[in-house]
Amino acid sequence: MLDILTHNAHFLLLGQYPSGPIGGLALTLILALLGLAFAVPLSLLLALCRVSPYRVLSVPSTVLVYIVRGVPLVMLVFWSYFLVPGLIGHLVSAFTTLVVTLVIYQAAYLSEIVRAGIESLPKGQTESARSLGMSYGSTMRHVILPQALYNMLPSILSQCVSTVKDTSIGYVISVQELTFSAQQINASLLTQPFQVFLILALVYFVVCYTLTRCVQGVERRISRRRASGKMPNVRSFINDSVLQS
Repeated sequence: MLDILTHNAHFLLLGQYPSGPIGGLALTLILALLGLAFAVPLSLLLALCRVSPYRVLSVPSTVLVYIVRGVPLVMLVFWSYFLVPGLIGHLVSAFTTLVVTLVIYQAAYLSEIVRAGIESLPKGQTESARSLGMSYGSTMRHVILPQALYNMLPSILSQCVSTVKDTSIGYVISVQELTFSAQQINASLLTQPFQVFLILALVYFVVCYTLTRCVQGVERRISRRRASGKMPNVRSFINDSVLQS
């Protein structure tokens, strides 16, 4: 196994780069970062639509989230890969297909985390903000969302860790990420599949374990801030403003 890792470490980490396209672990991390960069703002929009009092916003967003969460990720990849080119009239690269799929998939799951954070806050905060003359949008932006995101930050980061593993689905459409690179190594060796895929599992474990430890560090920091009372009490601020007015 050490011999396999020694001779193929560069291919696992970077693919054919610099003599060819980047791949392996580097492409896996790029896919995860791109997916999250677009999924997070989309998830905030979906969450706000879901808790909106306007049915024209809440109903379509709820249907979209239920459909995406109820369908396996591999099916979403196939739909994007075969359906989108037919709709827009030209081919879409496998890389773009996977990024778009990851964005939609992760946005649906992250939106549920954000929605839970919003609904876990006392309704009195929204009522107090609205009594001050703040609009619904301003209330969400300045009062509710900052607290909800802070409270749900560990859950959001944990979902982000799973994105790294979800990138492995790109193997089915030949995106040259880490799993695809491992399969190419296995195809060249032919006789050592157990060793190759054990290395692959260990690489995923090391990456995800490292990210998980970072998430645990964030959780401990949030717990210490709560225990020390350093967190801003938005509710008290609003109630004091109401009393002064």
